[in-house]
Amino acid sequence: MNAVASILEEAPTGAVRPPFAAFICDEMSSQILHPIVVEQGWSADMVYAGGIAAGVRMLGGMPCPEFMIVDLSECTDPRADMQSLADVCEAGTVVLAVGSINDVTLYRDLLNAGVHDYLVKPLSADALREAVVSAQDAMLAPEAEDDPEDTTPGERVVFVGMRGGVGTSTLVSNIAWLMADKQEKTVLLDLDLYFGTSAMQFDLEPGRGLSDALENPDRVDGLFLERAVVKPHEHLAILGSEAPVGSLQEPAGGSLQHLIGSLSDNFKNVVVDVPRQMLGAHSDLLSAAKDIVLVTDYSLTAARDCIRMIAHIKQVAPSASVHVVASKTAANAQEVEQKDFENSIEHETDVTIPSDGKTLTAAAQRSKPVVEDAAGSKLAAAYRDVLAAITAVDEDADAGSGWFAKLFKKSA
Repeated sequence: MNAVASILEEAPTGAVRPPFAAFICDEMSSQILHPIVVEQGWSADMVYAGGIAAGVRMLGGMPCPEFMIVDLSECTDPRADMQSLADVCEAGTVVLAVGSINDVTLYRDLLNAGVHDYLVKPLSADALREAVVSAQDAMLAPEAEDDPEDTTPGERVVFVGMRGGVGTSTLVSNIAWLMADKQEKTVLLDLDLYFGTSAMQFDLEPGRGLSDALENPDRVDGLFLERAVVKPHEHLAILGSEAPVGSLQEPAGGSLQHLIGSLSDNFKNVVVDVPRQMLGAHSDLLSAAKDIVLVTDYSLTAARDCIRMIAHIKQVAPSASVHVVASKTAANAQEVEQKDFENSIEHETDVTIPSDGKTLTAAAQRSKPVVEDAAGSKLAAAYRDVLAAITAVDEDADAGSGWFAKLFKKSA
């Protein structure tokens, strides 16, 4: 711990980021690590005693290393300590964790939080060397995987519910899952900052990822997002929030558009669930979209609001494709016949989702999307029809050229 205090006192301000540092609790693990550090051309003096707690303290007085190994052996709450480390890390930091707890749930939680890998003690030199080399490869991966030939446009889809209770969030979760199930890297952005349900539908807690992204938009990059999201599927990430009511400031102008741009740089598909009340101050959410899906029922109020929303979209996002999805729910009676509804809003209904409370309830109890839990149901078929309506626009467009291909280029 004396070495830690010395570094804190002598750390220069504005220094270049060191390539490596390790914070290890026990001497045996340090001895195994030292020759591997030397092999990589790093300084063995950058291996410190004290574990992750020492690392968090040191980062308050030294530039953040590009690659860190942190020891969780002395942690009473490894997940909270990793969050404390994430709060002081700079964007682009790769973290390898080691610890004494052999638990698959902890391992998955750490990976979902953005940790590159987790090794259980006692460490072997071969396993540790392989993990270090893998981490180094991960640091170089964004450049290596940048393919100038890949001009396939992905999706930026914004879903807006015209009324509460029409199943917008459930629809969004199922669409995102279907995209991910096609092996396409997909992110679901839930902008209901206080009452979002996207993570809850998969029995997950969203954490502070979205709150941090909105408070520090300049920090958002691939590694930040890896720590900020939760993953119910290998190819699906959810960025959301369950912040205490009234605890967040209104997102600054341009921050949401910046966030969606960052998401587009890191995911092939960006699916946004936005409360309609947010659109008054953040119309840039619509202008950032390639497709906009209005989820409605057949009521007089919804017809009025669809007319107003479609007119608004024509002003702020004239190039976006608008889709109308009608949901027949038991809670909302059908006040207007479908044909009359379509005539009034001057837009056809792309898909009508049937009422099926039994299927929805069963899927919710198992924390699964309907398209996985009841793939053969009429409800799942309707969700697939919604995705087909969205992607049909891409099939008709020239996907290999033009400004669309450049603007919406993403890495799968």
